[in-house]
Amino acid sequence: MTDWQRDDDVRAHVLVQDERVVGYGELWFDAEEDEVELARIIVAPDARGKGLGRLLVRGLLAQAAAAGHHDIFLRVHPDNATALRCYRAAGFAPVDPALAATWNKTQPVDYAWLRHDPEASGA
Repeated sequence: MTDWQRDDDVRAHVLVQDERVVGYGELWFDAEEDEVELARIIVAPDARGKGLGRLLVRGLLAQAAAAGHHDIFLRVHPDNATALRCYRAAGFAPVDPALAATWNKTQPVDYAWLRHDPEASGA
């Protein structure tokens, strides 16, 4: 995980509960495209099902907005129904299928690509 954070365009964040790290997530900034991708969102297995993933995602969204970015994306394995529910609850919606197909050309799987819609989340 240490190597993940070496890129200047990557900002790592942790979610701490009772002095224990229970979540991890990154913001990948793309200055050229003026957008941010939420990435590597992980919640400790014994902390899942308690709303912490949603809390972590909302915190990452707040950090992206504070940095001046409002075009925010993420990708998730299409079989990860739990994560998809979490992201939809946080205001993410699927991107246009043609755009997703373009982005998936260089990916190992056909990810579900989502874009944050502030109106959908009340943010």
